[in-house]
Amino acid sequence: MKEAIVYGPHLRVKIVDVPIPIPGDDEVLIKVEVSGSNPKDWKVPVYGRHALNSGDDIAGTIVSVGKSVLEFRHGDRVAALHKIGSPHGSFAEYAIAYAYTTFHIPDSVTFEEAATIPLTSLTAGYGLWDILGLPTPWRPATEDIPLLIYGASTSVGSYAIKLAKLAGIGPVIGVAGAGAQVALEAGADFVVDYRNNDDIAGCIRAHLKKDQTLLHALDTVSGGGSYQHVLKAFEPGLGLHRSIKAVEPGVESKLCLLLAEGRYDDIDTTKTKFGIAQVANAHGTDAARRDFAYIFYRQITKWLQEGKFSGHRFMVVDGGLDGVAKGLKELKDGKVSGCKNVFRIRDTPGL
Repeated sequence: MKEAIVYGPHLRVKIVDVPIPIPGDDEVLIKVEVSGSNPKDWKVPVYGRHALNSGDDIAGTIVSVGKSVLEFRHGDRVAALHKIGSPHGSFAEYAIAYAYTTFHIPDSVTFEEAATIPLTSLTAGYGLWDILGLPTPWRPATEDIPLLIYGASTSVGSYAIKLAKLAGIGPVIGVAGAGAQVALEAGADFVVDYRNNDDIAGCIRAHLKKDQTLLHALDTVSGGGSYQHVLKAFEPGLGLHRSIKAVEPGVESKLCLLLAEGRYDDIDTTKTKFGIAQVANAHGTDAARRDFAYIFYRQITKWLQEGKFSGHRFMVVDGGLDGVAKGLKELKDGKVSGCKNVFRIRDTPGL
C-alpha cells in the first residue's frame, strides 16, 4: 500500500510503498477513503523532528478486525481516531485504529464529513465535560449556564457549540472573525467579532442578562492574547453577579485550554481554575477517559442517525496523498479558516 510520511521542519512529504498492516487483538484495519487533518499533523513532525504518517482522522470501511473485536465486521462504514504518534496513521491506503475509538457512520453521512469528526469532536467533549464539568446531554442543564467559546469557528469550537446545545447549555457566546457564520450555524446564540475590537471582553459581557454570570469558557486558540480576553470577560469581582448579588461561597470561573505546551503563568488560579483538554487521553493510562471515548463515539453514531449532530465544513485538497504537503502547509500558514482540509485517498495518482 501507499503511505505518506511527513518530515519536519519544512513539511516535506514522501509517498512510500509499505506492507498493509495487521490489526492487533483490540484493533481494526480500515481501508481509508478520506483522511482528515488537524494542526497537530504538522506540529508533531515539525517540533518533534520525527518523520511519520501523522494523520489521525480516519473515514472508510472495515477490512479486518482483531480477535477481541466484537462490534465491527468487514465492509462496515466507520470513522475512527488513530492513536496519535503510533504507526499506521490515516495518510495511507489502510490505517489501524483501536476498536473503542472507532464508530459506525450511517449511509447519510459521507466519508468526507465523517473524516472531520473524530479528533476534534472528542476534544470538545473532554473540554466541556472533563475539564469544565458542565451538564451533559444525558443530564441536561435546568437553568441558564452561559458558556464562552473563543475560536468558535474552529472545528473544536464548532463541535463544542453543538455539544453544549445538546446539553441544554446557554446562552453560548462565540468569539470568531471571518468564520462567524460557521459558529452561528453550529448553534451559537451570539458571536463577537475579535477583529478591530478594543473591548472584546466588554462585548462578550454585553450579551449577558443582569442575572447571568459567566463562569465557563473554552478557548480553542489558547494563545496570542486569547485567554487574557477570556479572563477579562469573566465577571469582575469573581463570585458576584453583574447585579452585585453574592453567589455561593467558593464559586470560581473555569477555563479550558487546548495547547499543552502553552505557558499560563499569568492565570490567577485563586480565581480561575483551568485545565487542558487533551485528546491523547483517549489512548492514555486513565481507564475512565478511555471509557469516555468509547461511550462518546457510540453516542455520536446515534446522533448522526437521528440528525442531531453533523460534521464540520471541509475542503477536499486535490491529489489525495500527493496533496498532504499542500494541505498541512496551508494549516501551518493559517490559511485554513472555518473548515477542515481532507484528503480523498483514491485521488492519489497511480491508485
